[in-house]
Order: sequence, then C-alpha cells, then structure tokens
Amino acid sequence: MNKSAYRYFIINKPHNMLSQFIGSPEMNRLGDIDYDFPEGIHAIGRLDKESEGLLILTNDKRVTRLLFSSKTPHKRTYLVMVKNVVSPEKLQELATGVTISGKNGIDYTTPPCEVQIVKKPVDLFEGAFEYIESWPHSWLTITVYEGKYHQIRKMVSAVGHRCQRLIRLSIEDMELNDLQPGCVKELGQQAFFKLLKIEQ
Repeated sequence: MNKSAYRYFIINKPHNMLSQFIGSPEMNRLGDIDYDFPEGIHAIGRLDKESEGLLILTNDKRVTRLLFSSKTPHKRTYLVMVKNVVSPEKLQELATGVTISGKNGIDYTTPPCEVQIVKKPVDLFEGAFEYIESWPHSWLTITVYEGKYHQIRKMVSAVGHRCQRLIRLSIEDMELNDLQPGCVKELGQQAFFKLLKIEQ
C-alpha cells in the first residue's frame, strides 16, 4: 500500500467490546462503532473485552513491529480500580515487581514500574460502565514498559486485590484525554508517529 494511503486512529474502547472487527455476532465488536473506517484497518496493542480506554487502529502494518517489537520499550499508563484499600506495603510490592504467570505457565517477575494511589477523576467518561463504588476500593495509576497478557490484572491480583475496572490512558505521549467511550479521533501520520515516539 502507498504510504499516503495509510490512516491512523485512536478510539476510547468501551467496556464489554472486543478489540476486533470480526467475531461472534453476539459480542460487541469494533465494527459496531459508527464510523467509516478504511479497508484493512486493525487494532494495535489490543485490550481485553472488559478493559477500556486508548486503542490504536490503523491500516499501516508497520506499526505493530515499530511499537511493540522494537528494542526500545514504550510506556503505557493505566487507571485501575481495585477491590479494597491498597496498603503502602502492597503499593511498594507493585512498584518493585511481583511474580505473575507468564507464557506457557512459566512464572515471570515484573520489572519496577510507576504506581500510585489517585483520586477518581471527576470527569471519568460520562455513561461509561461503573462498578458499585460504595464498596471499599482504591484507584491506582500504573505505568509499565511492557505488555504481557493480562499483565495489570495479574499484577494487582498478585498483591491480593481484584481488578474491577481497567482503563488505558496513554501510550507514550498519545493520550486518551477527554475522548468519550466509543468515540474516534483520526490523527495525521506525522503527529501519530511523534506521539508514539517511533520512527517510520
């Protein structure tokens, strides 16, 4: 495909939606979003069905290799709601590294990451899926430089907490900001690569 035909999008993937266009008609998919995407579009760095937030879509097949298969790690920041109140000791465990199950059942110790307890943002996506927040819980931001399968969920589980809501806020300098669930934003090629800190 001619480079000039490449197009780049971000969406705020809603809860309970697959990060794919094809699948069971009983499931919500990206194709259910009311937007005229170009042919060959696909998701980069998928989110599981229950997770929300920043998802990249493009018809440029180079992006997966440049972003996730390069020697330079790229940071990802998540907003996480967990069941029960997280103690300073558990917060430190998350920050220094915890053991989770990796590929083929082999244990994996996560490298140090940035984690802190935060207040729930006041403007957290109107109409988005909500858990019952009258129960004890904590909101965290977690920034990692890798993306193992279900890594954030496994990390909080490793310190005895259940992940109740998971929202990807950013990848490098590409941020979700106030983009609402199910909404789409198209980016120009130059801005797209600059925000992700990757070179064409």
